[in-house]
Amino acid sequence: MFTIATWNINSVRLREGLVARFLAEEGPDVLCLQECKSPVDLIPVEQFRALGYHHMVARGQKGYNGVAILSRLPITDAGDRDYAQLGHARHVAARMENGVTIHNMYIPAGGDIADREVNEKFGQKLDFLTEMRDVFHTDRPTKSIMVGDFNIAPREDDVWSHKQLLKVVSHTPVEVEHLLTAQEAGDWVDVTRQDIPEGLLYSWWSYRAKDWDGADKGRRLDHIWATRDIAQAAHGSRVLRPLRGWEKPSDHVPVMARFDL
Repeated sequence: MFTIATWNINSVRLREGLVARFLAEEGPDVLCLQECKSPVDLIPVEQFRALGYHHMVARGQKGYNGVAILSRLPITDAGDRDYAQLGHARHVAARMENGVTIHNMYIPAGGDIADREVNEKFGQKLDFLTEMRDVFHTDRPTKSIMVGDFNIAPREDDVWSHKQLLKVVSHTPVEVEHLLTAQEAGDWVDVTRQDIPEGLLYSWWSYRAKDWDGADKGRRLDHIWATRDIAQAAHGSRVLRPLRGWEKPSDHVPVMARFDL
């Protein structure tokens, strides 16, 4: 059995203390971080190692993007892919001793305008998702977990107002369709919604809200998926909403799941 968490930390160096507090209080066996905004050699691993997280597989770049997998359990580097050939550090994979492969993914946000003709970033997001679909279709994954900030809230109850966000990047029909097509190509199961099938559920609240908790205009952008062959081993999914209220927080909170493998 092991637990896994995913968290867009929005700068691991700026929020090193929050990561350490989370590791100390919740103790996931594996923590996947996105938007580390740091070269790999500058990720502050000493404090994490002191808490028992002696293993790390990461890809980084200065000031932007960056993904890291911290683990108390032994892991080996299973490579990365430059989806949509953006030259960004947005994917890294690690293999556990039990044969499970973990993919940590940071899908592009896509800018503010949901039209690739006028917004290059939106086109890059769709191309990224299309390549994910093609990769999963060509080489269907098995015994794998994919987590990360997907920057898409696919379901109506994954956003505070389905009607009002239909034209807002992260919930537009074209994005949702691209994500679900990639999910289908890999036969991935949305573990969080397998465990929490009904009700509003968010993992991100904008910094722009003066009272994020009171307004509660959230979106579920952070996901844990598993291939169907191991999805039934997943249990105990949680979204750690209280962490959004920590001092100088990320705008995302961790999402967790347990796997009885």
